[in-house]
Amino acid sequence: MKLGLVYAMPIELAGMLERAKGRALETVCGVHFYELADGIIACAGGIGKVNIAMATQLLIDRYAPDCVLNAGVAGSMVQELDPGALVLVDKFYQHDMDTSGIGDPVGFVSTVDRIDFPCAYAEESRSILKEQGVRFTEGSVASGDYFVVDGERARWIRDTFHPVLCEMEGCAIAQVCCRAEVPFVSIKAVSDRVFHDGNGDEYQFNLPEACDKLSEVFW
Repeated sequence: MKLGLVYAMPIELAGMLERAKGRALETVCGVHFYELADGIIACAGGIGKVNIAMATQLLIDRYAPDCVLNAGVAGSMVQELDPGALVLVDKFYQHDMDTSGIGDPVGFVSTVDRIDFPCAYAEESRSILKEQGVRFTEGSVASGDYFVVDGERARWIRDTFHPVLCEMEGCAIAQVCCRAEVPFVSIKAVSDRVFHDGNGDEYQFNLPEACDKLSEVFW
């Protein structure tokens, strides 16, 4: 099976490159592609939905992976998930997609006529993580072009979509994979707690450790 790994930030990919002694393949439209091992291609597409969607489509078009995996950091929307916790994502929502003005439900994506974007290989992913002795939880993620901090908008996202995590890229990757008919899997590491004082500072402090944890799981 040929795998494609999509990250948002270079820091999220750096640990994998070091562990796998990955080699650079090419740079296309500013997206750097690397080979981590035979049949495993990785890239860091950039922060935000447009950047990551473009990178995901380039990956699919140029390398034809049988499955796309996304590893990245995210903010916890629930009290029981502290920094460093790992989450196997079951589905994604796009919290800033809103055509409710013409009668659609909030989060509805008309091109594919759905609100949620489920991940593939749930049982297989659980088995692999358990065999590795990895502690993890499962839950949904809300994505959008907004770094979520405590406030009215954060509470609206929580009460509307009921995600366990919030971040900025996952649903865009899931949507591209849905349209391209490529299975998609995602694992997230908690970098900060949204409903915690100073979660922006907490994010900066925990980011390197969260990225290292993802590298350990994936390699």
